[in-house]
Order: sequence, then structure tokens, then C-alpha cells
Amino acid sequence: MSFEHYKSTSISELQRLARDSANTARKKGKKYEPVISHTRSGSICTSWWGKSWCENLEQYADYGNRLERGRRYVRNGTLLDLNIKKGSVNALVQGSRRKPYSVHVRIDPLPEKQMEELMNTCTKRVSSLEALAHGEFPEELKGVFRGKGGLFPTPNEIRFDCSCPDWAYMCKHVACVMYGIGVKLDENPFYFFELRGIDTEKLLKKTVENKVAALLENASQSSERILDDNQINELFSLDLD
Repeated sequence: MSFEHYKSTSISELQRLARDSANTARKKGKKYEPVISHTRSGSICTSWWGKSWCENLEQYADYGNRLERGRRYVRNGTLLDLNIKKGSVNALVQGSRRKPYSVHVRIDPLPEKQMEELMNTCTKRVSSLEALAHGEFPEELKGVFRGKGGLFPTPNEIRFDCSCPDWAYMCKHVACVMYGIGVKLDENPFYFFELRGIDTEKLLKKTVENKVAALLENASQSSERILDDNQINELFSLDLD
């Protein structure tokens, strides 16, 4: 198949090939986990997490020439399968060839200094982690996650591999997967922690420990409202002798 044909395959043809690939996999006992953005205008994603992931991606000029195609792919059902593990993503994207292209994305773990900052900030705020678990973003963590030195990965912290013949550093299939990650973050924001190598169990455990320690400290402090024995005697004019 010529490269020109590879470039010009219509969306309807890609969707047909995607259905064929899914059916073939099903017959072999494999179950794909397709990722589709159902928004039709504006952002690919709906939550703070997904939108922020995509905005972070789009701010890097090196990726700009392939992002629009990636958005179109993830909107039209060509992202057949996407699995997030610690620091990596494995995905299948339907291209113009019958066999889907394999895409692998690797993301560096969070540097130790930033990890400590995250721990120190989050573990002091149980309500913040509860908000994170519900896909919401607590305002007090904004400075930790976004901006220079934030937790979202930079281009130097991301590496891609795709089995397609496209020579571009970020081909449209990789761009599709990167947007697909944003859609997955809409479903479960803790995928973000998984990608950056953050131990969520440790984070939650430390938060609970800090909360318990604070409660015990408060309980150990004598309250001004608690009366000692002499004060009780005086209050009720008791003579215990």
C-alpha cells in the first residue's frame, strides 16, 4: 500500500477497518477496551483532569502538526484498545492497514523532589484527596499540578513508539493515544498518579496517618472547658472532707 493511500484513508473506511479488527480479536478470545471521545466540539475531555492533560499536550509546539489528526481519530472510534500501567501506556490504533498499529508511550516517573512536595501538600488535606477521587480538582493543589515545575509531564519526559511507517516524531496514531489518555483520566483521575509513578496507596496511607496524629494531638490538649476537681467542688459548694 502506498504512503499516499495511507495518508488519504477516509474516516468511514477507518471505522470499517476498526470494526473488522475488533470482530477478529473477539473471535480469538481477545477483548479490546476502546476509547472514544463523545464530545463534538471544543475539548476532547470533560473533567479538569482530562482537559488539563490535553492542554498540557497542546502547549508544546513540537506536537502541533499532528494533534488535529489525533483528535479526529479519537473522536471517531479508531482507538481500539488502551491500557495504562505504571509509567507506560500500551494501545492499538486502527490505521489504513488491516492490522492495527501498536503504540507504546513511556512517561518518566516524577522526580523525587516533586514527589516529596506532592506528599507534603496532599497529606495535609484529606478533603483534597477525596475531591481527587471524585474527579474534581481542589483549588489548593493548583500550584502543585500546573505550571512550571508541575506534575504534568514535559516533552523530555515522554517517549513514543508506533509500528506505523510514518517518519514523524509524533504520528497521528500516537497523538490519538495521547488524547485517549485524557479521556481515560475523565473516567479515573488516579490513572494520572499511575502514569507518573506515584504510589497512591502510600499517599493515602500517609494522609490517614497524619489525620489520626492531628486528632490525637487535639485530644491530648486540655480544654479550657474541662474543670478540675477543685473547680467542681467550688461550683457546687461541695465539702468532701
